Amino acid sequence: SLTDALLLKFRLALVQLHVSKIKADNLGRAQKIVKEAAGQGAKVVVLPECFNSPYGTGFFAEYAEKIPGESTQVLSEAAKECGVYLVGGSIPEEDGGKIYNTCSIFGPDGKLLVKHRKIHLFDIDVPGKIRFQESETLSPGNSLSMFETPFCKVGVGICYDIRFAELAQIYAKKGCQLLVYPGAFNMTTGPAHWELLQRGRAVDNQVYVAAASPARDESASYVAWGHSSVVNPWGEVIAKAGSEESIVYADIDLQYLADMRQQLPITTQRRNDLYSVNSVQEG
Repeated sequence: SLTDALLLKFRLALVQLHVSKIKADNLGRAQKIVKEAAGQGAKVVVLPECFNSPYGTGFFAEYAEKIPGESTQVLSEAAKECGVYLVGGSIPEEDGGKIYNTCSIFGPDGKLLVKHRKIHLFDIDVPGKIRFQESETLSPGNSLSMFETPFCKVGVGICYDIRFAELAQIYAKKGCQLLVYPGAFNMTTGPAHWELLQRGRAVDNQVYVAAASPARDESASYVAWGHSSVVNPWGEVIAKAGSEESIVYADIDLQYLADMRQQLPITTQRRNDLYSVNSVQEG
């Protein structure tokens, strides 16, 4: 039917936000840009990781909030006012004396659909280049996060979660056709792996992959790579930002995804008698 045909295509927007040290400014700008994206026809809008505060172990506790709280209130109102599905990047969330790196997703009615707490913490040490230990202040989440839209089911990960292929495989297996990763790769891992990982997740699972980064701020203690992008199931980068604040738009075509899966039927060719990737707990 015509309705079904209309639901096979939708516009996705990634907001590559410039994040400052002033929370109120970050929230105000995010709200304004979400409105702009909705005005351009976006039905699903994605904010970057740590969009309400600077990214760094020294900032998480200071900027942390409860959910619901100030930042999620702004997200809820923006989603409702604009009638969009809003993937709220991430914020430092305080709960029971612990701090999580958390993405809240709101529906067009302003209701919280799901909350994803980053499950893989960013603890790395590349000598002479970058050392970062999220676990010094953050605790990991323990569940997988998906949400339904009239278009397709969407799987959510945050930044370092994208390095774990199993998560994407499980999301795809559970019917997600779009994976969204708010993330802030840096000037070492960004040029090396940011795009590669998105393309890998997309082509392995025959899904669309979108990753939203903050804009690059050379004066910040942690310099984000930027280059928010969207990759199609064939592994092509179909939309990509530079390093400055901007909005990236991509039209997600679920008929194209279905055709792709028919032409290269890896989903039906899997040797489930030989191997499998499963979730241990239902999230």
